This record gives sequence, structure tokens and C-alpha cells, in this order.
Amino acid sequence: MTKFLEAARSASGRRERWFAAALRVSAGLMLLLAGITHLTVARTEFQAQVPSWFPADPDVVVLVSGVLEILIGGAVVVLRRWRALTGLVMTAFLVAVFPGNIAQYLDHVDGFGLDTDRARLVRLIVEPLLWAWAFVPSNAWRLVLQWARPTSVGERHQP
Repeated sequence: MTKFLEAARSASGRRERWFAAALRVSAGLMLLLAGITHLTVARTEFQAQVPSWFPADPDVVVLVSGVLEILIGGAVVVLRRWRALTGLVMTAFLVAVFPGNIAQYLDHVDGFGLDTDRARLVRLIVEPLLWAWAFVPSNAWRLVLQWARPTSVGERHQP
């Protein structure tokens, strides 16, 4: 765990360019806004998108995912010194909800203007761009590379 946290700090410690910062903050705000709508004006719409096979009450899923989106989105925006870690968490979250988007396509479920199979398919194709939006500007990719790098023999024996 220590190696991972050190890698997260190192990847976040690099100078952040203004364009990367703007992308990171906008991604965080997008997720934050989505979380707020989960809990308020679009709650019913989100419930319809919870796959029928998912073993939990759709309203609970929407509430929990909304709270997670608010927390993750807020962290992406304000925890600049941990931006690689928050970007990785946001990417993981977006990947985790992707099966629900696939189910929406396969089950022909309308929602958020996605009222045709073509529209739902286009969203599936575009979805990886959202992952990149969270992953690349935050330097999460550097975190993954640093964390995955094999430990040298000398580093293994340090206290």
C-alpha cells in the first residue's frame, strides 16, 4: 500500500499544465453534477437505467451511486495534490457502471434522450472517451505505470 501511495503522490507531484487542469476539473464537475441529479431531478430516470439483473433495489443503487459521484467528482476537483489517485478512482467508477450502459442497450431501455438502439450504441462507443477524460489529464496513467513497475532488489529490503 505504501508503494501505491508513494506512486500516487509522485504522479500527482508533476507540474500540471493549465489545459490538463481544465480537463480534470471539468471531468470532476461533470461527475459531481451527475451525482446531484441522481439524488434530485433525475432520480427516477436513473432508476430506469439500473439493469434488471442487478441484485439491489434500483432506488438504493441510484442513491449510492449518486453519493459516490458527488464524493469522487468533488475529490477530483479539490484534491489537486492527489489528482492521479482521484483520476484513477473516477476512471474505475466509470468503468464499473459501464455494464449498466450495456444492459440499457441490450434491453432497449430509453433514458436521457437515448430512445433508439442507435443512440444507445453511440453512447457505448463514446463512453471510453469519458474514461480517457478522467484518466489522462489527471496523470492516473503515470500512477498505474509507476505502481506496476517491478521493484528492484534494493528497494525491497528498505525498512
